[in-house]
Parts: sequence; C-alpha cells; structure tokens
Amino acid sequence: MNIYKLSEMTSEQKDFIMKRAEIDISEQMQLAKEVSDDIKKRGDEAVLEYTAKFDRVQLTRDRIKVKPEEIEVGYNRLDDETRTSIEYAAKNIHDFHEKQLPEEMWFTEVDKGLLVGEKTTPIVDVCLYVPRGKGSFPSVMLMLGIPAVVAGVENIVVVTPPNENGDVDDAILAAAKIIGISEIYKVGGIQAVAAVAYGTETIPKCHKIIGPGNSYATAAKRVLANYIDAGLPAGPSECIILADENADPEKVALDWMIEAEHGPDSASILVTNSAELVEKAIPIVERQLEKISDKRRSFVNTVFSTYGGAVITDSLEESIAFVNEYAPEHMEVMTEKPFEVLPKIKNAGEILLGDYTPVTLCNFVLGPNAILPTGQSAKTYSSVSVMDFLKRSSVGYASRDGFEMVRNHAYRFAKVEGFDTHGLAVKDRK
Repeated sequence: MNIYKLSEMTSEQKDFIMKRAEIDISEQMQLAKEVSDDIKKRGDEAVLEYTAKFDRVQLTRDRIKVKPEEIEVGYNRLDDETRTSIEYAAKNIHDFHEKQLPEEMWFTEVDKGLLVGEKTTPIVDVCLYVPRGKGSFPSVMLMLGIPAVVAGVENIVVVTPPNENGDVDDAILAAAKIIGISEIYKVGGIQAVAAVAYGTETIPKCHKIIGPGNSYATAAKRVLANYIDAGLPAGPSECIILADENADPEKVALDWMIEAEHGPDSASILVTNSAELVEKAIPIVERQLEKISDKRRSFVNTVFSTYGGAVITDSLEESIAFVNEYAPEHMEVMTEKPFEVLPKIKNAGEILLGDYTPVTLCNFVLGPNAILPTGQSAKTYSSVSVMDFLKRSSVGYASRDGFEMVRNHAYRFAKVEGFDTHGLAVKDRK
C-alpha cells in the first residue's frame, strides 16, 4: 500500500501519481493504421477476419448485425430482477439528462433591429461504443444510449464486441430494448472504429463515435480522427476519496476499493489530512479484500501499490488543492460539511457528496452520467451529456435600420483586417 505524506513527496513520486497509467500506445496506433487501411479497402471481409483474429470469434456477414429476434430473446432471457434494475436505472438516467436539454431556439435583441440567437439540432448519426473486455456493461449502454435518445439523434448505431458464442450479452440487449435502440453490430476494437469511420457493406459510416474502449480502440480513434469525431477521452478508471478527520473509516475503506477493482491500470487515492484515518482504514480494506474474487483482489492490490494509495496532507485546504491539481474522473467528498467543500472543487468529472453516495450509485443507478473524462482531462472536458449529441448553429438577423446603424462599424473592421470584399458588402450595399 502506497502511503505518501504530501509535503515529503519527491517530484518523481508526485509526477507518477498525477500521470497515472498514461501509457504509450504508439505500437497500438501502428496496428490501428494497418487494420483501418485494410478495412477501408476490403470492408466486411476484413472486419470478419480481424474479429476472428482478435476476438477469436468466427462470424459470417449475415451475423454481424444483431437481428430483432436476438434482441427479444436476450431481453426475455434476462432474469426479472436484473431487468427491473435496468429499468429503474434507465428512468433516473433519462430524468437527469432530460433536464440538460437546452432550448431548441432562442433570440435576443443586442441593439435595435439586430437579433442574434442559437438553433440547437441533434447530430444526424452517432455510433455508441459499448465495451466488453472485462465483462458485460449494460450501464454503458444506458449512459450512452439515453442521452442520445433524449437529444433526438435520428440514427443511433451501437458497436460492441461479441462474446465467445458470437452473440451480444443479454443484459446489453435488454438495456438497448428498454431505451429503444435496435441497430447493434457485433464488432469491437480497432475494426469497430474503422468500420464506422469508413463504412462497410453492412456497417454504416457515422460522423461520431463515443464510449470507452481499450487501448486498441483508443488508438484507432486517434488514427481516424480526421474521419470521425471520437468524443471525450476516457481511459483507465480513477477516483479520489477526499476525507477529513471526521470521516467514517469503514465507509472510506469500502469506497476506496471501488475504482481499484476495475483493473491494474486504474487509480484510487484516499486524500486526507488525517493520518489516523488512514491507519484505521487500511485494516478494514484488508478484511474486505477477503470477500472478493481473486481477480478483483489482484487488481486492488496492484492499484494500491502503483497508481493508488493514500496521500496525507496538512489540512483540508491542502487536500482540496491536491484534488484540483489531480482532476479526478470520480471523486467522493467524505467530510464533515461536504456542501461547503463543493464550491472549492474546480476539476473533477463527478463530485459525490456525503457518507451515502458511493461511486457505485452514480456508476449505475443515480442518474448522472458515469462516462467521464480521465487522465487530468477533467480540467477541460465534462462528463458525457445530451450536449455530446447536439450541435448549435448561431443565428443572426439585421433589419434595414439595424444594418444602417452598424454598417460603418463593420466596414472599419474589414478595412483594418484587410478584407476588401467584406468591406464592399457593407459599403456598396444600397
């Protein structure tokens, strides 16, 4: 378990923690270029070959697209309890994202005879990337699909890697049916990104792809950035628990482990001004680790000895400063007065307040989107929202009187900036 005292950390230690698992994917990008070029040339044939090579699943062209009956079978085969939980989460996620919808159109008069405004329209088509690497992720289907539906995207395409039987997992199919998405393709990784960037005989070309993927999917997005909008950067999971001396060690310990179980490249850090809290929480973590699988226990132990652990500060203010510099994907505020801390948090993908709001709730059922910026990109990026599926057009109107009032101002700008025809358009206008 890494335990650092912030005032004594070396620059190398701090840089390592801040950088997290920001790995070099140049090799993956080289492969992504080769695979993408091949898919551009050979379409479905190449997609099927790479699915067999990378996913070890043999598909035929007529099986790439999920059939309507497959969705029905998956939905009906899923147990009632899980289906009910998906429906409950879908409602909360829908309600949250519906509140984000901007006005479809607005105008304001900036001066007499001068109207300006914005018109908001959905992106015409979007591809949702639902990963499968470490399990089935119906929550990702909900977090991507619901804001796309709420935004009014006309053509929603889903790509997701097939399971070992060449099918899509029942929970993902059920989530898709519940939110009203039916166009799903059994393809993942580089070949999925390339297929929707270029289009194949079976898989349609899309203008945007959004959703978390492995390093190969990420590499493909970078390689194909000129052909498709890849959305926000979403890398390995990360979380900070911000706690003070009043925090409950039991709850802190439970939540400290949450993001660490995602994988060995994740990060989970307890930041606190209380060394005593750390001392009390560590034995609880060790006890709780006995209750989880060997695989997840291995991930947690690896994270706590690499990109995670505890950072002990001299004050709550110093803890907050560390959080803002780190800019975590997820963060929990477990302090005596969390709502007083909230305004001081400047950089975080999501901020969860109090003793009873573990990341688990927001990952699945609370409503806010759990697909969040990672690797310090929370300093400039936001969580996935309906805005990722919308675009805005500026609108302007000048009446004749309004034009006469501003024409000389516009002409001066044109003259200063050296644009002759700009100037003529206002100077010579009758």
